[in-house]
Amino acid sequence: MQLRDLTLPNRVWLSPMCQYSADERGAPTSWHLAHYGARAAGGVGMVMVEATAVAPDMRTTAGDLGLWSKHQVDAHRRLAELIRSVGSVPAVQLGLAGRKSSHGIPWDNTGTRHPVSPADGGWQPLAPSPLPFSGLTTPRSMSAADIDRVLGDVERAARNAHRAGYEALGLQGSNGYLFHQFLSPLANERTDAWGGDLERRLRFPLAVVSALRAGWPAEKPLVIRTPVTDLLDGGVTTDDTEVLVARMAELGVDLVDINSGVLVPEAPRPSEPLENTRFAPRLRKLGMLTATSGSVTEAHQLHEAVPNSVDALLVGRAMLRDPYWALRARGGPPADVWPKQYHRAF
Repeated sequence: MQLRDLTLPNRVWLSPMCQYSADERGAPTSWHLAHYGARAAGGVGMVMVEATAVAPDMRTTAGDLGLWSKHQVDAHRRLAELIRSVGSVPAVQLGLAGRKSSHGIPWDNTGTRHPVSPADGGWQPLAPSPLPFSGLTTPRSMSAADIDRVLGDVERAARNAHRAGYEALGLQGSNGYLFHQFLSPLANERTDAWGGDLERRLRFPLAVVSALRAGWPAEKPLVIRTPVTDLLDGGVTTDDTEVLVARMAELGVDLVDINSGVLVPEAPRPSEPLENTRFAPRLRKLGMLTATSGSVTEAHQLHEAVPNSVDALLVGRAMLRDPYWALRARGGPPADVWPKQYHRAF
């Protein structure tokens, strides 16, 4: 698959899955080297490293990765080189948490639905409107200065991703995070230039895309995880998304990773394999390449989806269980598929 100057060896990619295991300064650790290295050797065409925050207050947890400091860039450089050296394409997804911020990690005694106060190492979340997500801290409504600062953080993080050696850049623009919050009337109640009708709700997401492209080389591809519909009355619709995707294409987005729901806890959550692929034909008609993820567990699902429904597929939880899932799904003689170092196992 060709994306700008980048050639990908196949269309099955590792979905960005947060590990919540950064060091105390937000940099990748030995865990990340082991985790992503195994999956890169496991046959995926691209490894999309987990959502990596553009600034300290844009993290979801204190264990999130970041790309705002030299220390982080240096550690990401080691990670990107490892992924490349074992045969996959290194990519990173940037994150803007917004109101889904300053919460616990999944396996501790609080978890992702419980806030962490500033006294306990948390911070004040920022969002378009002061509407909390579930039981998390009520965010502060972003001022014009906050918006300008975050856009500057986005551009800096894109430059740092290039310095670190990543070959593709993603953004978590769905799943109820800041990009999605500004886009949806269910999370954006602003009455200024950043909220209201669709055109004004598009302003921040499109400004984020412009900031990404300003910091990211023209020859490298840009991927946005995009909400197609909120699956709730009054939320983002597929018609809204068509407008968004057409505008993002004009700004230099190469592929959208489509998603639905998840903005609020009560939204229906797609649970069937390939459920989100039904939205892809409308976006492909706009000339946009598409990918999706979600509940893919069997090799036959890859062949059902790619490239007839979507152009690529991201696999997450199945590869948490088995780093060599993609090699097993590919099939064929092991000597033609598996790394040579493993041939004596067959």
